[in-house]
Amino acid sequence: MSIYLDYNSTTPVDPRVLAAMLPYLAENFGNANSIHSSGQRARAAVDAARQAVAELLGAKAAEIVFTCGGTEADNLAIFGIVNPCDQPRKHVVTTAIEHHAVLNTAQALEKQGVDVTYVPVSREGIVDPEDLREAIRPETVLLSVMLANNEIGTIQPIEEIGRIAAEEDVYFHCDAVQAAGKMAIDVRKLGVDLLSISGHKLYAPKGVGALFVKAGTELGPMFFGGHHERDRRPGTENVPGIVGLGKAAQLAMENLDADAARLAALRDRFENALLTLPGVRVNGSVRGRAPNTSNLSFEAAGGEALVIALDLQGVMCSSGAACSSGAVEPSHVLTAIGLTPDQARSSLRFSLGRPTTEQEIDEAIRIIPPVVERLRALSPLNVGASAVR
Repeated sequence: MSIYLDYNSTTPVDPRVLAAMLPYLAENFGNANSIHSSGQRARAAVDAARQAVAELLGAKAAEIVFTCGGTEADNLAIFGIVNPCDQPRKHVVTTAIEHHAVLNTAQALEKQGVDVTYVPVSREGIVDPEDLREAIRPETVLLSVMLANNEIGTIQPIEEIGRIAAEEDVYFHCDAVQAAGKMAIDVRKLGVDLLSISGHKLYAPKGVGALFVKAGTELGPMFFGGHHERDRRPGTENVPGIVGLGKAAQLAMENLDADAARLAALRDRFENALLTLPGVRVNGSVRGRAPNTSNLSFEAAGGEALVIALDLQGVMCSSGAACSSGAVEPSHVLTAIGLTPDQARSSLRFSLGRPTTEQEIDEAIRIIPPVVERLRALSPLNVGASAVR
């Protein structure tokens, strides 16, 4: 049995999503900007998908900009707000545990002379909204805080942060890539000006995403070409991918609460079983997190070695963000919540998805403990299972 527990990295394309896409890879292949009938069929499909994504987010269709994924959506949101701003001094506020799509963009801004403040988080991985308020300056142009963390699943108090951003008259961007399709999102209630999602995290294909841009927000393009996406994202639309994202959004809305409850129950069952092992702990918040995510430290058992050993036994998981695979440095998220580098390197992320079954979870529970004990016995630190308390 092959047990995939890495859905935060990517999800399979739902068969219903694939079925919706196929006609636009074959007979309905027109360019959505062509005025002939083939082009207009493609345009109608893009418009329908835009409406479906808007409904998933509680937005208006005109506020949805399609991109090639979450990373581009994050970059467009950040550069699109900061670069056009003509203030002599610019300042951005974000947190220490953002995805690298945000952190590396912030670092690129610093090289351009923009000041960036990285606000720390608690041991549970939650940022204090008042710390964000204190970080805001008169020259602050943007606040960027993710909704659900990709490694530990911690959910941030976005509504409260949104109220602060409004009071301080600062644009507010939220990376919701790991939240969309797993929890209800209402951009009006959250109080965000911009919000990013990615198709391949919610059973749509890779290579498509979207950015919510609140009406009235002045957003500059990252690159230039035609007048696609209301002059915000030039380039011929990826019609099959967009159709797939629209269908995935529709499916997510149909079963959102039931899926979340089922995955949370399976996650807790899995986690509670592994927590009976000595030297195992949950990283981040136990209560306020995405329903499908569990990040566990296995003391004295290296994370990369565990990933490889478990894969050989048919269990696929991750030692951190897929975008950081092969990185020598420990997870910036785990060290930001207080783990030592060794503890961070001995941690695994397990993430469940719509196809996950009880049988898979029970089999994973059976497989993982002996693998952990074997690797502990081989640890260069010479810490055997009996030494772990």
